Amino acid sequence: MNKLKILSWNVNGIRAVCKKGFVDWFIKENADIMCLQETKAHVAQVPIDISDMKGYRTYFSSAERKGYSGVGVLTRHEPLDIKKGFGRAEFDNEGRTLIMDYGKFILFSMYFPNGGMSEARLKYKMDFYNAFLEFINNLKEQGKKLIICGDINTAHTEIDIARPKENEKVSGFLKEERAWIDKLIAHGFIDTFRVFYHKGGNYTWWDYKSRARQRNIGWRLDYFFISENLQKHLKSAFIMSDVYGSDHCPLGIDIEI
Repeated sequence: MNKLKILSWNVNGIRAVCKKGFVDWFIKENADIMCLQETKAHVAQVPIDISDMKGYRTYFSSAERKGYSGVGVLTRHEPLDIKKGFGRAEFDNEGRTLIMDYGKFILFSMYFPNGGMSEARLKYKMDFYNAFLEFINNLKEQGKKLIICGDINTAHTEIDIARPKENEKVSGFLKEERAWIDKLIAHGFIDTFRVFYHKGGNYTWWDYKSRARQRNIGWRLDYFFISENLQKHLKSAFIMSDVYGSDHCPLGIDIEI
């Protein structure tokens, strides 16, 4: 078995985070796979320090709209197959999905929609959620081992958000959004961080404008979920809240497979 260190980070602009020391940080972390979300760049706009990272293959999926959304993966291990979406054009054209089939497992780097802009975007988010769950359920029923990481854009429970009462009617903590994560777990997917840590105060996103990070007034919006058939392979899960460069922080898992 090989032990893999897999990291995920919503970088809020790959060009911006590259100017804030991303490359040096990433080299020091020595991860096997790095999943990125909200890259806000087409492939030609990715800084060469990242796209030509020594020892890594790089893959990106970008939105049709410029400077918006986008996901990426830096990997030491070449996947057997790569898909940029799950076969629904209305979702795939926003560059929110990279699916990497490594044979022993399938990895998803995901940037789920934000539902806060309008009722229409909340519906889009819930439709995206439901289509995605249907897609991964089909794979799970085939016996596939799945790792799903990225910005899910919802805090699951009251311990995943600093101010739950004040945000009950805010997208990202609405009942229907949180219920979808309940459904994901009920379908046999494990919130890896909660395997090891059961207390609140652990967040992955803080509002820039209110300087919320200094006061740790945050939300846990970013996750690693694994299918149940990978649980015995999971060795650790962690949030890297001391790493700056974005309004989100990185997170990761160690898995032996």
